[in-house]
Amino acid sequence: MSLSTAKRFTIAEYHRLAELGFFTEDDRVELIKGEIINMAAKGTPHSVCGTRLYRELFKLIKEQGTLRSQDPIIISKNSEPEPDLVIVRNRSDDYLANHPSPSDILLLIEIADSSLKYDQEEKLPLYAEAGIADYWIFNLVDNYLECYSEPYQALQGKFGYRHKTIFLPDESVNLSNFSDLVLDLSKVFPG
Repeated sequence: MSLSTAKRFTIAEYHRLAELGFFTEDDRVELIKGEIINMAAKGTPHSVCGTRLYRELFKLIKEQGTLRSQDPIIISKNSEPEPDLVIVRNRSDDYLANHPSPSDILLLIEIADSSLKYDQEEKLPLYAEAGIADYWIFNLVDNYLECYSEPYQALQGKFGYRHKTIFLPDESVNLSNFSDLVLDLSKVFPG
């Protein structure tokens, strides 16, 4: 008797499946640790938070970085997530040659309602292992912002962040890598 294992895909294989029409334009999928994962449907609060966040960051960041919304980033040879928003270093080709990698990422943001547990337990260690210095989760379940910083690897091999700071929806937070820029969370959280 043999045990079967799931097929794990590389980014190249994942892209080839897309080229062959394996996914439709309406499919919301991403590649995480070689697995093709269906992304959770976005509810109205998630969409509103994303719209407000993008608008506020666009006003703050101006030309100091590039905002990317739900676009792929390359984490490893078998992980290409599509976070809700990332601020990446400016590049003259706007990442035409390749998607941003961890060294390009100044701040990575997920907006979470139904995906909260997944963003905290699956994506957080993935981003920490990749060395992404600052990871934020707009937690719409508990209605606050979770800011993670300083990725580390524990002796058991698990990855995480040393610091977690909570900001309430009526507070403001300094943007990682842009110490002079302050985001007013009351302009971001829905309701």
